[in-house]
Amino acid sequence: MALSLGQKAGWGLADMGINVFVVVKQLLVFTYLTAFLGVPVGVAGWVTFAVLAFDVVTDPLVGYLSDRTSSRWGRRVPWMVAGAVILALGIVGIFAVPPGWSWQANMAWVVGFFGLATIGFTFVAIPYGAQAGEMTQDVDERSAMTAFRMGFASVGLLVAGGLVPALAGDTREGYLGAVLTVAPVVVLAIWASVFFTRRAPRIETPATVGFGAMVRLVFANRSFAILVAIYGLLTLGVATIAAGLQLASLYLIVDAGGGALSGLVSALGMFSVLFTAFIIGSILSQYVWVRLSHSLGKIWALVLGMVLYIVVLSGVYSQLPSSGLMIMAGLFLMAGFANGAYQQIPWAMYPDLMDITRAESGEAIEGAFSAIWLFGQKVANALAPLVLGILLAAYGWRESTSGVIEQPPEALGALRAALTIVPGVLFALSILGLIALYRPTLKGRLHG
Repeated sequence: MALSLGQKAGWGLADMGINVFVVVKQLLVFTYLTAFLGVPVGVAGWVTFAVLAFDVVTDPLVGYLSDRTSSRWGRRVPWMVAGAVILALGIVGIFAVPPGWSWQANMAWVVGFFGLATIGFTFVAIPYGAQAGEMTQDVDERSAMTAFRMGFASVGLLVAGGLVPALAGDTREGYLGAVLTVAPVVVLAIWASVFFTRRAPRIETPATVGFGAMVRLVFANRSFAILVAIYGLLTLGVATIAAGLQLASLYLIVDAGGGALSGLVSALGMFSVLFTAFIIGSILSQYVWVRLSHSLGKIWALVLGMVLYIVVLSGVYSQLPSSGLMIMAGLFLMAGFANGAYQQIPWAMYPDLMDITRAESGEAIEGAFSAIWLFGQKVANALAPLVLGILLAAYGWRESTSGVIEQPPEALGALRAALTIVPGVLFALSILGLIALYRPTLKGRLHG
């Protein structure tokens, strides 16, 4: 049965709430620790790595339990409903650090609530990803679903990435007020998605295989295992950009004044303006990547997107440090357009691979697939701030409790490379993996 427009859009709506947390963990926590709580930059990298690494451990367990859940609302809904509340509470808690504590105590507080938020995120994200394999088995319909998802994800990123830094300003109290403003979006978007998809097709029968057998079935799908690794490389590149973007807006990009965007920078801040340009590019790209996936196939459309990304990053590298706000805004717009391919296409590819295992084994283990898929993404997200922290610390980056301070030229050069050269190399490796490793494993079993 074909999904209605409302069901496709309703399913995508949840990602608007999910991406509020994506903004918090990738763009704000690292800067909050180092610029406002006095945590040394190397330690901050290890802290964020440790929390996100713990989250990786919980993914397979939640996927397994989700596949085996039996309730009047299906296998996925109870997890998503509860997870939304836990996630929102954790986001607020991260930035509610009491004043007057040592940096060690500040760090411990953030770690506790960051861990709570990541558990809530897992409760939502694993069952949510599994629904893509349950609601339809039509590969083109999945591309349309994913376009809605990434469109709403971009709105969530725009709201959180554009609004939160503007509301936060340059104080600890501002960060707390900002997340209190956007936290309700998390709960409302996820709960609304559950409501709009309540009559969509779903697989009611719980899986019967044990945990070990379930994991073995997933990894027996060689195409899927390779795609997980490739997507992890792509995510590491994107997450490295995200982890350093706030610092770049503070240290590498200045407004010389007099341009058309100067007023917006004065009102919202440099980060919010550039991030908004990035998200607008992503939103505008979604229809384009759906059409290219249909005409070229998903693999080649993704390759094209990553080639464009590398070209744009080369342009960003040539401009930094920069006072040309219009040029940087244009480059960020194009980077967002390229990022739309990373956002959309892999998420439309991996549910297609669930169908192979379901047909061969007879087991509906979409939750396990979703868990392993997010495993690669979360490992990369955990590594990115760690890599950035180690790199910046090696070149003498100085932590602060009062916002922007003078940094050594070598540290600023390391930040410039981390935003451009490092992700560009990772994207190039991913292109090679798609062509040389992933594509041959399909052997005509899937289109695109």
